[in-house]
Amino acid sequence: MNYISLREIIEELDLEVIYASSDIDDIKIYSIEISRPGLQIGGYFNKFVPDRIQIIGNAEWYYYETLPLEERIKNMDMYFSYDMPALIFSRNLDVFPEMIHLAKKYDRTILRSKRTTASLSNKMASFIELELAPETRVHGVFVEVFGIGVLITGKSGVGKSETALDLVTRGHRLISDDTVMIKDIEGRLMGKSPVITRHFMEIRGLGILDIERLYGVGSVKNYEYIDLVVELELWNEDTEYDRIGLDESFTRVLNLEIPTATIPVRPGRNVAMILEVAVRNFRQKLLGYNAAEELNERIKSNSINKK
Repeated sequence: MNYISLREIIEELDLEVIYASSDIDDIKIYSIEISRPGLQIGGYFNKFVPDRIQIIGNAEWYYYETLPLEERIKNMDMYFSYDMPALIFSRNLDVFPEMIHLAKKYDRTILRSKRTTASLSNKMASFIELELAPETRVHGVFVEVFGIGVLITGKSGVGKSETALDLVTRGHRLISDDTVMIKDIEGRLMGKSPVITRHFMEIRGLGILDIERLYGVGSVKNYEYIDLVVELELWNEDTEYDRIGLDESFTRVLNLEIPTATIPVRPGRNVAMILEVAVRNFRQKLLGYNAAEELNERIKSNSINKK
């Protein structure tokens, strides 16, 4: 079963650790569900689900402040006795001393965020959903071209990285070189780079390049949806390549179909430029215009008129 560690959430959302439980580095999150403990603050624990991350916002904080101290301690003692992953205070709210005392007593983690409750909840849910989604890894190079996520595939040595580097010099953005981590996010494929190789590229003869340092922050991106697969293959005189564009092909990844274009590679062909044109053509199709179908209709009309 997929999970994400609490430590990853703390780092991603820049959360302040008010009190760390002894097992903070071992806590795992399995769901995007988040709870706001308003009822529990009032002493109602029926149907309480403690295995979710808990968030206290303005409403809960001000309600808690109105309660007598004895009732606070009684309700919170029951609350902290449940095995919860973490309690987060939003809006940089003050943490009540008795809560810190009970966190130490029951070994629970208390965190704090500067974000509003809504912003914190949305950001956290999106991040957890991304990390928990079904995942696979693909050998290839992932770039963003004219706002379209393009996964470049092909055999080793065919020129995937060189093509991507040429695209970067043309103003497009690198997302991942060599290995692309792909997740299914609600029926769309999201691609990103492994953290250790993020923004790095290997070019034979040059070695490892730091694309962000060489071309600036605008030349890289951390993740993007995959809209198009472009497969590079060495030119083969015996292969009949598509010259019209009426036939469409797809690549299946995580049981989802991605439109695919095959570009034959040989000396003298400007692959980066051809790939740019492939993306422009793909965008036209998304907008409802297909040049191949338009030409086909013209030919049909011309044939009918001659008859």
